Amino acid sequence: MPPDRFIPMAEETGIIHPLTAWVIDAALTQLCKWIEDGLDVSVSLNVSPRNIEDHSLEEMVARALGNFKVDPSRLTLEITEGVAMAAAAAKALHRLHEIGVRLSLDDFGTGYSSLLYLMRLPVNEIKIDRSFVAALASDPDSGAIVRSAVGLGHNLGLRVVAEGLQDRMAEAVLLEAGCDAAQGFLVGRPAEEPEITALLMQQAGLTKERVTESM
Repeated sequence: MPPDRFIPMAEETGIIHPLTAWVIDAALTQLCKWIEDGLDVSVSLNVSPRNIEDHSLEEMVARALGNFKVDPSRLTLEITEGVAMAAAAAKALHRLHEIGVRLSLDDFGTGYSSLLYLMRLPVNEIKIDRSFVAALASDPDSGAIVRSAVGLGHNLGLRVVAEGLQDRMAEAVLLEAGCDAAQGFLVGRPAEEPEITALLMQQAGLTKERVTESM
């Protein structure tokens, strides 16, 4: 069942709170294993608007970070632009920023955000919505929007990530625009933990044997 089906159900029934707590714990458990294996990595999590609206997220994150003794900067929370723009979210976002986690503005370009409000948000990163990235190869207007978003993000000192990258032509536009990173099927498809771990270790030049010897 894809997230766009079960997440609304979880929000409607109220189980989004224990589900979010479980996801945070599972992500930090895996992060600790990777760090123990000598991998210098971090993790990102999408969070539900419900957790932002009722301010339950700050307590969950603080508790989990305390339990796992993880550097808060290794955890990034992704909040959609529309949710971040709501006045009720400002307090929660600033509390999370004070905890030390990184904040990412997801689906950027779809929330009609005020530039003045964006400047005041304690975010570290913006993620350009996949609808603009998917049209880069065929729509000049999308190219102009993406270049503007990259320039805006960099001028505000933010990291810029493109979502939904699937073709080389779009990749060329992103590289030319100076986009910092991208995610999508062209980069890699979702995979199980053993495959991800093997890929990370390969990129870091590590093997299970070397990690065991160093410990």
